[in-house]
Order: sequence, then C-alpha cells, then structure tokens
Amino acid sequence: VQLQASGGGLVQAGGSLRLSCAASGRTSSNYYMGWFRQAPGKEREFVAAIWRSDVGLSYADSVKGRFTISRDNTKNTVYLQMNNLNAEDTAIYYCAASTTFTAIPGRYNTWGQGTLVTVSS
Repeated sequence: VQLQASGGGLVQAGGSLRLSCAASGRTSSNYYMGWFRQAPGKEREFVAAIWRSDVGLSYADSVKGRFTISRDNTKNTVYLQMNNLNAEDTAIYYCAASTTFTAIPGRYNTWGQGTLVTVSS
C-alpha cells in the first residue's frame, strides 16, 4: 500500500483543519491506520490510530477531545479532523499503516510523505 497525506496548511489558533490520507495499491481496510506528527527538534509522536470505523480508536492525551480520526473504506481514505488547534500542534503530520493496532511508530510498515500543519498564535 502507498499513502499520500494532504490537507495541511496555516491556521490561526483555535481554528480547524482536516487531514486526509489516501491509500493506493492494496486496500487500506486491511490495515490499522495511524497519524503521527513531528515538530522541529522533537521525536515523532503518536497522534491517533484507528482499526475499523467505530471499533478500535486511540488518541494521544494531548489531542483527546480535539482531534477525531475516521476512515472511509469506500474511498480508501483515512481522515484526521483537528479542532481547537494551538501552537503546540505545529508539526509535520504523517499517516502510516500497520498490521497491528499500536501507537509505536516502529510497528508501522508504510508511511506517507507528511503534510505540514502550522498554527499561528
């Protein structure tokens, strides 16, 4: 499977963005999907993961209640709706696919190229 992330951009604090991760090749429904982010000078960190639409959802504490991960298997796409953004959310966001449901980046086999989210305060 190949992954293409999009939807990043510049947004003011308190605003919203929706990221998309389009999968091609093998259907993404066979995989657990995750979103990660990496801010300048920091390690890549887990943001959210999803198994099926409403079964198997996981969020980092820092985004819980603000971000929502979802997937549309008919479109082979995973989304990350981000609300009430703040400056600490500024990072490159990556989507990834795994054969296990996990928050560990090393367990993800396939990564998209990343999309930059910049939140101005």
